[in-house]
Amino acid sequence: MVRRLPEFLMIWVPLLLSAAHLISFSIWTIWISFTPSTLVPVTGWVGLRNYNSVLASRNWQIAFDNLLLFGIAFVLLSLTTGLLLAILLDQRIRGENVLRTIFLYPLAVSFVVTGTVWSWLLNPGIGIEKLAHDLGWTSFHFDWLVNRDMAIWTIVIAAIWQSSGFAMALFLAGLRSVDSDIIKAAQIDGAGPVRTYWRVILPTLWPITVTVVVVQLQFAISAFDLVRALTNGGPGIATQLPALVVYDLMFQRSQLGRGAAAAVLMLLILLAVLLPYAAWRYVRQRRAAHA
Repeated sequence: MVRRLPEFLMIWVPLLLSAAHLISFSIWTIWISFTPSTLVPVTGWVGLRNYNSVLASRNWQIAFDNLLLFGIAFVLLSLTTGLLLAILLDQRIRGENVLRTIFLYPLAVSFVVTGTVWSWLLNPGIGIEKLAHDLGWTSFHFDWLVNRDMAIWTIVIAAIWQSSGFAMALFLAGLRSVDSDIIKAAQIDGAGPVRTYWRVILPTLWPITVTVVVVQLQFAISAFDLVRALTNGGPGIATQLPALVVYDLMFQRSQLGRGAAAAVLMLLILLAVLLPYAAWRYVRQRRAAHA
């Protein structure tokens, strides 16, 4: 026991401190959401007034609609892109290590840097559109960044570039762990490469698929720095997401109670994703233990 004390302190003390920090501030935020706090926290009780105000606001309604669109498009496209890249690397192609490094590199870049760089690339005045015009293609237009209807898709593009490498890494690990005997049996039965992947290999990856979906949804729900750097919620409020609503209420409008209510609503959305996943993992582990 004495010998393992350093290991215990190294692992459990930071873990317990992090858990205490998370739980205490979550409770504090929930309490603030039921008070009339503005610039500073105050005592009092206003019931669900802050929640009703947030849910009725146009900012939150647009942010929630954008979250649905961004979450669905981002998860599906990043999942598909990561899977296709993993299948490509699974062919043992030449230069695999270099390509894997290139595909994983965006994970090492912060979301602020990603948003800033993509804002340059997509800016009609200095980015891709200007480059095309300088090359003589004057009819080319790519103004999504300043187009209210298309601006949300610029966030989807940047997020896919940032996160597809994560999905690729997990899928590639799953592909490399598939039993080779199963693949050989499918080939003996006359299955081609496409049918082998579709009918034999991909069905074995569904646990990894669930994990990737949950992690990507968690990012989509809490996305802030990428959107802040890329569009800052604009044009206007066309690309508002819930995290930006929380920031706007708390730090720009000094409406601490309403901002806390918006943060709690974000937490509830996040729990709606994480709790079913945790239950699924628990059931799966119990079944594996009794198998």
